[in-house]
Amino acid sequence: MEPRRVVLLVAALSLPLSAHVAAQGPAAAPGGASASARAAAPYDITGYWVSEVTEKWRYRMVVPDKGDYVQVPLNPEGRKVANAWDPARDQASGEACKSYGAAALLQVPGRLHISWQDDSTLRLDTDSGTQTRLFRFGGSPSPNETSSWQGRSVAMWGGSDPRHRLDSQGGPVQDPTGRLVVAREQRKESDYLKVVTSRMRPGYLQKNGVPYSGDALLEEYFDTFSDPYTHNTWLVVTTVVTDPRYLIEPLIMHAHFKKIPDASGWDPTPCRANEAR
Repeated sequence: MEPRRVVLLVAALSLPLSAHVAAQGPAAAPGGASASARAAAPYDITGYWVSEVTEKWRYRMVVPDKGDYVQVPLNPEGRKVANAWDPARDQASGEACKSYGAAALLQVPGRLHISWQDDSTLRLDTDSGTQTRLFRFGGSPSPNETSSWQGRSVAMWGGSDPRHRLDSQGGPVQDPTGRLVVAREQRKESDYLKVVTSRMRPGYLQKNGVPYSGDALLEEYFDTFSDPYTHNTWLVVTTVVTDPRYLIEPLIMHAHFKKIPDASGWDPTPCRANEAR
């Protein structure tokens, strides 16, 4: 992801959820009618995807040691909660899914299946923890909606930030002031999928009990690209978690997935408090 994109993501955190949703608005279909989210999709995100763990291997492929949270900006209260982590207690009390909540689910190694549940709802299933997330286009969470592990996710396509069609292959052209010069035929509007999730049940950012609270807000940016060398299709997800209760600043994480042709290897497993997936 481009550095300027990350800056924009963090800056966007200052806006309320309603502003994020309102800023998008429905896509326009030919003739002035509003197109469905499915019809307006700039690319096909559906299919099966498998994790490629390229970052934080020792925090994702194995269960980290208790108290190992050096890469998470916890405040003193957050550190206190993390230091009290007891996986046996979580498993026995029916809280084994704490590390499979929306804020950290895509950090868990495994496979994804993304499909359209209907024309305005994307469905994301994981075999790790056997979880389901629904990305709803339009609307906003009800004030009385019950919290859950996967929360309430509002989705929207793209934005108003023009991108160069080269997508960093060959490099963009800049004028003497450093401003990006994009020829008309090379312009395209941003086409990432943005998902904002609230109403999350308190869970863990890492397997070893690093907490996020019910006040946390999750923002995710899904983008795809094709590798010109291997011709694989990749899904890159940038995650931004803000939590006024346990974090001193937003936590930014990334996850990478390679597209696979079918459900081969799909292995649904239950939530497990003391295993990596």
